[in-house]
Amino acid sequence: MLIGEVARRSGVSARMLRHYESLGLVRPSGRTGSGYREYSGDDIRRIFHIESLRSLGLSLREIGRALDDPGFTPSALVGDLIRQTRERIAAETELLTRLRRIDAAAPAGWENVLQVVALLQALGSKSADVRQRAALSSVDEVPVPVEALVEAALSETEPNVAGALRWALARSGDGGPELLAEGLGSPVAAVRKRAVQSLAEMPGDEAAAQLRDALANPDVVVRGYAALTLGARGLAEAVPTLIDMIVEGRNDTDAADALSVLASDTAAADQIATRLVDRLAHDTTEAPARGRLTQALAAVPGATASRALAELSHDEDRAVSLTAAYLLQLRDAQ
Repeated sequence: MLIGEVARRSGVSARMLRHYESLGLVRPSGRTGSGYREYSGDDIRRIFHIESLRSLGLSLREIGRALDDPGFTPSALVGDLIRQTRERIAAETELLTRLRRIDAAAPAGWENVLQVVALLQALGSKSADVRQRAALSSVDEVPVPVEALVEAALSETEPNVAGALRWALARSGDGGPELLAEGLGSPVAAVRKRAVQSLAEMPGDEAAAQLRDALANPDVVVRGYAALTLGARGLAEAVPTLIDMIVEGRNDTDAADALSVLASDTAAADQIATRLVDRLAHDTTEAPARGRLTQALAAVPGATASRALAELSHDEDRAVSLTAAYLLQLRDAQ
């Protein structure tokens, strides 16, 4: 078969076939009487083998070695190709992310593009000071896409920088709470904690809605931050989680303070006092937890809490009865 027919059937151009021949990859088995290259069936099969290996990303040199070295084992080469491909995909993904973020910033000109690029690079700097300055300048100088701030906030380990990033996120506009909520599902506990801490500092109904959903998160740390934030904002959905925190001894003082904020009117105070009393009466509530629940009643105003303290002053648990009696005296003295 002549070179033109081979090119037509294989899809490899005549010029590329000549290049393969110059490299020694393919050698036509014969020549016609007129001197034209003539390819045999084995030659054509070798061409298809070359193209197949090229499709895997092998260089022509690697292909020649693979086809001609009897002792060649492909496993190491394939392993290298997998590693190189992953690195290339990661690099391309990073580039795509950077381009999307620049596009999201809606730059008016090349100067704006360069400013955004500089800020994005600064957010990824190894220097904590550089990252902190970038976070603080992202609000007033060049608006950084919110997803870049979220990514930085979820990965930041330096407390001062993390605080600056949360401050920037709180002023970043729409989209932040939803992106941060995705971090609440991270398999990494530290990332979940950073996500809920950032949500706790974000204003608005969207952030509050995400924090309400976080009350059902399987991570107790996430639930705790969400409940304390919602309680401080006066949202009653936090009450059950706050009481759980008191029972379990997790930030129980802060939880009791949040309950006192929620108990600002008579109806809410009576409901909270009733919930606390119910947990005190629960068979599975252990002595230390009963003591903490009794102390939490002191911060709840109203007749229901006062009656509960009066009853607890006669409790069989001496620690609880003494605490209740002391708290009742303080309450009567006010």
